[in-house]
Amino acid sequence: MSSVPVQHQRVLSGMRPTGLLHLGHYHGVLKNWVNLQNEYECFFFVADWHALTTHYEDPRIIAESTYDMVIDWLAAGVSPGSAKLFIQSRVPEHAELHLLLSMITPLGWLERVPTYKDQQEQLKEKDLATYGFLGYPLLQSADILVYKAGQVPVGEDQVAHVELTREVARRFNHLYGKEPGFEDKAEAAISKMGKKNAKLYQDLRKRYQQEGDQQALDVAQALLESQQNISLGDRERLFGYLEGTGKIILPEPQALLTPASKMPGLDGQKMSKSYNNTISLREDPDDVTRKLRTMPTDPARVRRTDPGDPQKCPVWQLHKIYSSEDIQAWVQQGCTTASNGCVDCKQPVIDAVIAELKPIRDRAKEYINDPGAVKAIIDEGCEAARDVARDTLDEVRKVMCLSQRQ
Repeated sequence: MSSVPVQHQRVLSGMRPTGLLHLGHYHGVLKNWVNLQNEYECFFFVADWHALTTHYEDPRIIAESTYDMVIDWLAAGVSPGSAKLFIQSRVPEHAELHLLLSMITPLGWLERVPTYKDQQEQLKEKDLATYGFLGYPLLQSADILVYKAGQVPVGEDQVAHVELTREVARRFNHLYGKEPGFEDKAEAAISKMGKKNAKLYQDLRKRYQQEGDQQALDVAQALLESQQNISLGDRERLFGYLEGTGKIILPEPQALLTPASKMPGLDGQKMSKSYNNTISLREDPDDVTRKLRTMPTDPARVRRTDPGDPQKCPVWQLHKIYSSEDIQAWVQQGCTTASNGCVDCKQPVIDAVIAELKPIRDRAKEYINDPGAVKAIIDEGCEAARDVARDTLDEVRKVMCLSQRQ
């Protein structure tokens, strides 16, 4: 298992621009991003190339959604001062690394990604028998590896994509990490750690490689992370030497599991544009009220006087997200005894959703009225992302013997 030094750990995540963001995105992704930006160096990107894999026949929605999506991120609390916000297609290094990784990635690795066949089944109305759709998991790998991201926030259904990325990075490092004189350079780097730390590193390396002591590996990695007097190149070299491989050129990322979004849609299913059951982040309060008041409830409550079961009511799922314990108890009692009507039950949820969306709507309006500020944020994020991506590609080209002679 390869590591990334703590001071160089990054989080990488992206979203496909295919329409307005809704409460499912907010509770499932954006609130997590807001927390992560205070702990890591974060790169959040508009995955417009990924959107093309399923919307290539009519890409207009991608262009229409790109800036709207960034505005929603900003309105939800993602800060351009704490995270880099950029557009994937404006950092061409993603595409170049995708091409170079495709040279070493076995076809079978892509065909076995679970979501490949799953999405083909779910999107039967689209022709997805394309090279781009088959290769999109490898493009995801390039998205991650071009920034040497150490953490990738994903749901359980996306863990296989991070595992593919780890396998691709491992294969790349195996093929290209054995630089000429690698062991001599590693030994020279060890001597820069000082006698005490150098001896400790050698002892831990021996325990891990000869005895398989995982704790020794963990301690040695922590030791390397704490070293201030060795270069980043030497540190990556010593990570590889520790594990018996070559220099770690593309570090293996870790999946950062995010809690599954429990935001139900207006019909009780998962909130999704494809189900037409969403409340957008900029939804007008009158529309929020109308949508929630017309939500289906427990089918057993045909008449006002019929008792119901909250567990069978989609509105109850919203109460579990938005209502206090006191209100939930009131709902339980009122529903099961028919002392409250369904309209009464929905009102606390309506009030809570409108209150949650108000600051988001207000902030979004400020950015909508100042498109220059949004453009500047994106331009700055794209430039910062390209600076990092160029450094990675320079190193990748060099080890793949693609660098121009000076």
